[in-house]
Amino acid sequence: MKIEKQHIHITITSLTLFIQIGIIITIIFMAQNIVILKDQLKSDINQTKTELENKISDNQQRNDDKLLELTNNLISTQQNLKDQINELRADASSDFSGIIPEILPAVVSIGTDVAQGSGVIITNDGYIVTNAHVLSGGHYVRALTYENDRWLSADLIGYNLTMDIAVLKINGNYPYLNFENSDNVKIGEKAIAAGNPLGLSFSVSEGIISARDRQGSNELPIYFQVDVPLNPGNSGGPLINKEGKIIGINNFKIQDSENLGFSLESNYVKDTVNQILNQEQIGKIIS
Repeated sequence: MKIEKQHIHITITSLTLFIQIGIIITIIFMAQNIVILKDQLKSDINQTKTELENKISDNQQRNDDKLLELTNNLISTQQNLKDQINELRADASSDFSGIIPEILPAVVSIGTDVAQGSGVIITNDGYIVTNAHVLSGGHYVRALTYENDRWLSADLIGYNLTMDIAVLKINGNYPYLNFENSDNVKIGEKAIAAGNPLGLSFSVSEGIISARDRQGSNELPIYFQVDVPLNPGNSGGPLINKEGKIIGINNFKIQDSENLGFSLESNYVKDTVNQILNQEQIGKIIS
């Protein structure tokens, strides 16, 4: 009887130990599974987070692209509207008086210690185009803007003697004029010259395009012939169409002639300006 009780006790002890071992194994297995599940869950969360971040980034990029497109379209629309308004002003009048207020703030008088001429601002940060011969022999150059009552010091950025074009820079922000494609200019089209004739700053005179592709002293056929009165001091000033855009830079006139002047066509002006800016590594392109 005593042996049977011992046997039963041993059996129960063994069974208890077996159960305990089973429980421990089960706990270890469950713990491993929990760790695996935790790692898997963490991986899934990180993957979901990465996917969401990528989607957010893609959406942000698309939104930025759309915003940039809308901004560019708005700027283009505003410019087209401004051009149309200027053209309507000119068409509504028998002269250019409707667009003069838009033009003159971009026109400048150019002065050195030996001569005076004209120029036009072509960027909002103060880049100016004029004739190179206006600066010839001078020891300094300065500019008088329409809205200032004092001369401003100007820096010479560069020049091209063949094209008789120079680029200057004044500090500050200013109204400016855009270039027209000179290929679109027609013979008989009205135009005005703005500048500093005979020292009379911010004067304008009207005429027509008499011919195109005339040859200049550089023997290149790149000039408009105009009947717009050009006088000493007009050199370097803009020739402007009814939309208020630059179609040429006034360059020279035939001596002892009545209203026979010549302006460098705007496409050649623009190309020359960009060549000068590129040579000087300015990092700006005039369009």
